Amino acid sequence: AKAVCFGECMRPDFKDYTAQVVKNAKALAAALIAIGYIIVSGGTDNHLMLVDLRRKSEQLTGADAEKWMEAAGIICNKNGVPQDPRPPKQTSGVRLGTPAVTTRGMKQNDMPIIAAFIDRVLTASLKGDAERATETERVRAEVAAMCDRFALPG
Repeated sequence: AKAVCFGECMRPDFKDYTAQVVKNAKALAAALIAIGYIIVSGGTDNHLMLVDLRRKSEQLTGADAEKWMEAAGIICNKNGVPQDPRPPKQTSGVRLGTPAVTTRGMKQNDMPIIAAFIDRVLTASLKGDAERATETERVRAEVAAMCDRFALPG
């Protein structure tokens, strides 16, 4: 398995893929910052970013955001932020990455769309259960349509 992995890493297309993963992460971080979210490090230089949700709302927790976004078809992980006032089971942040969307063929210009999906779910969640349920279903349908446009290679 290691030999296969190392062999794949030496291929030019893998280098192109990893470069695109980073470009997408930078674009997603920039799009989230543009709509008012805090990226803990101010941006990213790799495939991940840590989003501090407290600027959006003190009521938002990473645990809730993780659950709500998953219901909308967006996968993330709750994650503590520096000096997080919440316990590890709640957290004040989420961790997002771009390898999966890059594998589907998405590029930098698709990242603001994903940022908007995230914002729509979290903003609706602050308005109550009914609004969250309605908007989550709308976003889920749009995420599914986007995934259909960018089918997994096979």
